[in-house]
Order: sequence, then structure tokens, then C-alpha cells
Amino acid sequence: MSVPSRRRRWFTLCALTASAALVTIPPSAASSHSPSPFGVRAVRQLAAEREQSVGAMSPHAAADDGDGNEADEIAEGADQYAEARTSPGVVAPGAYGAAWHDLTNLPSTGGSWRNITDLPYDSDDPRYRDVDSNSSGGSGNVTGRMAAIAADDDGYVYAGSAGGGVWRSRTGGGHWRPISDRLPAQSTGALALDGAGRLWLGTGEATTNSDAYLGSGVYVLTHPHHGTFSERSRVGGDELESTTIHELRFGGGTVWAATSEGVWSHSTRRLSGPWKLEFAPNPDFLPGGSQAGDPDAPYKNIANDIAIDPADPSKVVLAVGWRGGDDYNGFYTKVNGAWTRTTGGLGDLPADADDIGNVTFARSADGSRYYAIDQSPKQLSTNPDSGLEGIYVARSGSPAGPWTKIADYKGLAADNSALTTAGYMPGVQAWYNQFLAVDPSDAQHVYAGLEEVYETKDGGGSWSTVGPYWNFPFSCWSIDPSRQTGACHQTTHSDQHGVAIGQYHGKSFVYVGNDGGVYKRPVNGAQDGSGHATDWTSLNDGTIDTLQYYSVGIGKDLDHGGVSVTGGLQDNGQSVLRSNDTVMGSNFGGDGGDTLTDPANGCDIAQEYVYLAVQVTQNCALNNGSWSTDPTKATSYSVAPPDNATSEARFIAPLATDLRNGDTWIAGGRHIWVQTHGYAIRSGSEWTSVHDFGAGRTATAVAASGGKIYAAWCGPCNNQGFARGIAVGNADGSGWHDISLPVDGTVPNRYLSGFAVDPHHADHVFLAVNGFSRHWTEGPGAGVGHVFESTDGGTTWKDISANLPDVPANSLLVTADGGLAVATDLGVVHRAPGRTTWQRVGSLPAVAVLQLKTSPDGGTLYAATHGRGIYTVKVRDMR
Repeated sequence: MSVPSRRRRWFTLCALTASAALVTIPPSAASSHSPSPFGVRAVRQLAAEREQSVGAMSPHAAADDGDGNEADEIAEGADQYAEARTSPGVVAPGAYGAAWHDLTNLPSTGGSWRNITDLPYDSDDPRYRDVDSNSSGGSGNVTGRMAAIAADDDGYVYAGSAGGGVWRSRTGGGHWRPISDRLPAQSTGALALDGAGRLWLGTGEATTNSDAYLGSGVYVLTHPHHGTFSERSRVGGDELESTTIHELRFGGGTVWAATSEGVWSHSTRRLSGPWKLEFAPNPDFLPGGSQAGDPDAPYKNIANDIAIDPADPSKVVLAVGWRGGDDYNGFYTKVNGAWTRTTGGLGDLPADADDIGNVTFARSADGSRYYAIDQSPKQLSTNPDSGLEGIYVARSGSPAGPWTKIADYKGLAADNSALTTAGYMPGVQAWYNQFLAVDPSDAQHVYAGLEEVYETKDGGGSWSTVGPYWNFPFSCWSIDPSRQTGACHQTTHSDQHGVAIGQYHGKSFVYVGNDGGVYKRPVNGAQDGSGHATDWTSLNDGTIDTLQYYSVGIGKDLDHGGVSVTGGLQDNGQSVLRSNDTVMGSNFGGDGGDTLTDPANGCDIAQEYVYLAVQVTQNCALNNGSWSTDPTKATSYSVAPPDNATSEARFIAPLATDLRNGDTWIAGGRHIWVQTHGYAIRSGSEWTSVHDFGAGRTATAVAASGGKIYAAWCGPCNNQGFARGIAVGNADGSGWHDISLPVDGTVPNRYLSGFAVDPHHADHVFLAVNGFSRHWTEGPGAGVGHVFESTDGGTTWKDISANLPDVPANSLLVTADGGLAVATDLGVVHRAPGRTTWQRVGSLPAVAVLQLKTSPDGGTLYAATHGRGIYTVKVRDMR
């Protein structure tokens, strides 16, 4: 789900990145024990804030100057996640490919990774129905975001995840196995089966959100029932490297790809040879073009979908356009051999660039119908309720139309949607959430996905919300821990991205992919009196672990022995895994940011939502829901520092404890905040500001030991005047001073992402630097290096990157034996004690690792990956 943005721009070249989230509100707008079943994630408050955020600029102005009003938390997260990897300039294509090659050629340490989150994750776990949990919403078992789905009639289902690769089920869903681990990109944009039964994979997620990575091209699996993808199976050359791929469509022996760099085509018969660029509206902004280095280049050639006339494959319609609006947005067809924008004759389907944004097509198997969803940049900019222009049908069967509107957001809201609050209605994220599928046996039977799943059986005459956002607004809902969601039926997770229809044992099923994984139901399934489906099944059985962690925390499990492991997740709250669990639970909802866990007691937990919206519990948030009638029985507390209420913290803001005193916490926004009550904190008023970076600056990393605090900042944080720095001071507010870091100095002018302090010497500190070096970054002061060391409290720094690949470094950690581990966008590297060179730790797929922690005894390293769950390795084996 999402909340109002803070008028930042989506700015990515190397990583199109952002996180869809459940709703957040400032703590000032809700008490720490809200009577709402949504806790601090009340949709009504989100809606009120979104109403205030729209209308500031026209969509064209937003696209032109990059400071438009994106009315979603997703857009803000995208902006900030990407800033870390691109600022201060433009990143050339191929950076990740080169980094992956260098990383795989590093020598390896001993030891092997073990996935500890490869078990079911129950978002409705009845143990955790505290005030800040979304348990009982009805999503059931979840995993990480699924960007694309494909299915055949033999019971094989293929799920393409946002950051954890492609997975295969041979049993109609469930019992999954990964099949793309050998590829240099684990981000999925499109999956499609062609007429010969081959599985096509377009890498690079195209949702233009905050944690979507660019891909390495298109791959084909000739025998998808058995094989796995390899680099040798890539179609064409490197033409589609460093792009995102929204859709793959087939017709007349040709495969068409809608990408972030225009529309391309290739023969489906001869897979060698280069891709052909069919159309790019602004070719000068493509790599190698005269304006390739322009900050707006990533927005200038975005293609969303291709519609091919089933009666004549030479007739093709292109849907091209940036979701925020640009002059080139529109539908294009060939006229006298040239791609020309359609200016009329489409019927209800808009021709004006202001009304054409993200578009998805679907056609019926018999060729009699074409359907389309259209998101409007104008709506996105001016309408607080929805960005949806409409759902349409061409009853001629031709994508040339004429088109008739068959749904709008008001009609969908009236069809027993869960999103009926002004300011947050169906299609509010239509630029992010879209799918369409037509029942192969019935051209009038259509499934449409936005935030929710909708179904029509009469070609759009009437609709049912078969997969509501969640069940909280309905009279059937109850927080009763003896039931999943009261008397309501299970729904799907919110935020829909992929859909497919296939058969298993002769029965047809629809499969949907969303921010919570994969779900299915019979194509002709049952509905209750409200039109909600009664037969959804979660396919997230624990064998498919694509969970997208931002953080991890480990503490002793005092009740069962061993340890308790928690972690903050993209749109799946915080997971909690206790030592005796066979199913993980969710004790906090929404997006889970940073995590603090008491090493001595794993039920003492602080979880950041976003923008420093911190909640704390001292009982793992165990609760049977009794707080809903007696607020005094809530055991989670909102304790956000004041920068949360003033919007002066980053989307995922830094939060840490002092290495030598776990009761001293440091949080970073515009200010550095300190509180000394540990997990006994009960109010945001207990934080004290010990340093002010100044207006326009915000913390990117914090660390402390023995009362000495290191804090990094940026501001501005995008490439429009990007600046960064480090301040050092004490937890009591004394001694604060800025470290001199000139733009051309030892430390590059890039995003400073993490500190690691030597536990024995507070003046001995290491620094991780994100982004790519000046070899790839066309920006002032990009410099070289990713890891730096200071032995004098940060006054001077030495580059210790040595043979470390040129890859974004996200965080680092000093191990108990004096080694140094670094989390990068492509895995973990380690420098053993006494050595100066780096080794690759194990053989994780090409997945981003955002945070590292160790067990209370220091013997086990935990890696929070953003796409493949949490992994562990023994520190003693990393030699």
C-alpha cells in the first residue's frame, strides 16, 4: 500500500528502485494505542494526507523538472532507494553486469549460507494481534513481491519475483524450486509462454517503484518443465542490458518487448542476432545518444505494452509513456512505415498525452475482444482518490478499436471494494498495480488487478471485488484469534502485478502475483453475497522464499532456548521467527524498516515503519487482540522521534544502539536523536536532539560506541547539487563537529550508507559508500572505492577497498574475530583478520544484501537479503 509522497522525484538509471508499503501516518495523528484495527496504518488518515498532497503541479511539469507530486509512499521510497545508487550523477549501463563478473571471480571463503526463512510466513498469525499488527486482515501466508506469473495446462506455474528470481511449481502451485539462480539479474519484469511452450523471461522489474532493479536482457527456457535458465539462453546480444521489461508479446514469428528504453523486437525462430529497436520516442536520450547523460533520460523512452491484432500481426499498437506524464505519452501505430501517435478514432480510450500513462493490454483467445487498463498522469497529479482513467474493451477484437470504457474507480469502489475512503480508492496506485487476463474459454470473463482483484463475467457490465485489499472494513471481520479473519474468507495480499490462467488436473485456475506472493482460485470460483471470493488459496508455502528484507535483528529466545530472529520487510511488516517455530509470524504491519532487537532478550524489539515511525514491544507483540476493546491491553507503543512528524527523515531512516550500552539508541533524520531508556521507552517525547544537520539535510547512517556517535548525511540527496558529509559527537550533546570531506578528497562524493565501529576502540571506524565509482558515474566527485577506514575518530580516512568489486555497498560489520564483512547489492564480501584483500562469502544468487548482524555470541553472521530471505553462515568458517 502507500502513503503521500514528499514531492520527490523518481530518479534512477542503474536501479529503478522503490518499495510498496502498507499505510503509514505520523504518530502525531494517532495515539500510541489506537482503537482502529489498523493501528497506526489507518487508511482514512492516509487518504486525508493524500488529498493534501495532490494538485501542486501539472503532470508535464512533474516530468520536465523532476520535482512533481507523486502522491504515494512507493514513489518516495523509489526516489530515495535509487538516490543511494545513482547520485551524484548518471550511471552508465552495464555497471551491475561488470560488478557481478568481478564478484564471481573473487576467491571464496569457506562456509556456506543457510536460509532460515524458508518456511511459511503467516501474516495472520493469531499470536501477534497487537495494535500495530495487520494480522487478521486475511492475506494468510505471504512471501516477497511477485512481478509476473505464467502457467500452462499441465499444472506448471512460473512465478517471477521482484528480486529473488524465477520459481517453478509442478503441482499447480506450491512445492516451488528456483530456476534462474545462475543469471546475473534476479529481478523479473515479464514472464510469457509462447505457442511452442517455451518460457520467456524479461529481466528488470518495470513497476517504477523503489526497490526494482534493472535487468540483463531476455532469456528463453526451451523445456521449462525441466531446465533452468542460464546466461547462454539469452536472446540476442546486450541491447536490453540495464533496462526494465514491462511486457513480452508474440505475433507473426516475432517477440516484442516493451522496455524502459523503447519498444524492441526479435525473431522467435532464430534467437541469435541483435534485437531491433522498433520505436523510441526520444532516441537522443538512449545510451550513446547526445542527451544520454541528462537527468531526465530514464523517463524519456518508457514503453508499457504492445497490442498485436490477432487477425493481422502486422498491425500493432504501442502504449508508450511515463506514468507521471510527458509530451510523448500516447498510443502509436505505423503509418506509411513510420510510428505515428494516434490522435483520434479510439472511442473512449484517451488520445491526449495527459490521460495516457501506464497501460496494460489483454486479448481473448478467440480474437473477439481486446481489453486495456489506462492510468492517467493527470489523475495522478490532480485527483486524490485515484490515478485510474479506466478499463476499456474493443469489441472489434482489434487494438485499433473503437474502445468502450467498462469501469472507472467509482464503479469499482461501489462493487464492495475495501477502498471506499475519499483519498484512497481503487486505482490510487494504478501506475504501480496493474494486470489483465481473459478467460481462454470465455471472452467476456476478465480478471483485472489494481490494488485489489476484480472480476467481470459479462464483459464489463458488472464487476465483483473478488480479492479485496483486506477484510478490515467489512462486517464479517473480527480480530478473534481463533479465526484467520473473523467470518470473512481469505483474500489475497494487496497490490497486484502479475496474472496467468492455467490448468491442473483438468481444472482451470487463475494465478495472481502481488506484494505478498502468489495466490490462486478456480477460474469459475465461488463468491459470497458481497462478491468476494470464497476460494482463494495462498501458494506461499515456505518453499518459495522471495522475502525482501531491509533489516534483521537477533536476540536470545528466553522462552524456548536458541535465538529469536526478526526482520523488516517490503510491504510485509516485520517477521518474527522464534527458535521453536515451524511458521513465522508477523508482529508489525506495513513496510518494515530498520530493526533493533535486544541480544539478551529477543522479545525486546523496536521496529521502524518508514520515516522513523518507530514501534516498540517487550513481549514480541504477543497479543490476542483484546486491546481492541480494552486499549490498556496493547503491548506495542508508538515512540517515533519528532522528525517523523515533520517529514525530515528518509524513507528507511537509520536507527542503532550504542555498542557498549544497549539502552542508548540513536535515530537519524534532520536531527540526531538519542534516548536512554532502551526498550522501556513509551513515548516519542523521550528522544533528545543532540545535533541538527540543518534544513535540507538528513541522516543516511548512524553508529555509536561508548557514547561516541558517527552520523552521515546527504542534502540535497539527488544529483541536483548532491552533497554529503559526516558529523561526529557525543550522546550527551557535547563535542559535535563536521568532518572535512572535500568533493575531491579521499572519500567520494557519493551516498554514505553505513558505519561499523571497532567494539574495542571507538575511534576506529569503517565507512561503507554506496553507488558506483567514477568509471560508471558521470557526476562530480564520484571518486573510487566503497570501504574506508579511520583510526582517529573520523578525522582522516583511508581507502581499503583493494580488490573489492565496484558495486554499491549497503552496510558493514566488524566480526568478533576482527574481520570485516560488507553487504553489497550483489552479495557479501569479507576481509579476514590481518588481511588486506576481499573474498566472496559463499555463493548467494545475484541478490542485494542490505544489512548484516551477528548472533548474541558473535559466532553466526546473519544477512538480510532483499529478495531471498535471511541467510546465516558461521563466522569461524569465513576464512
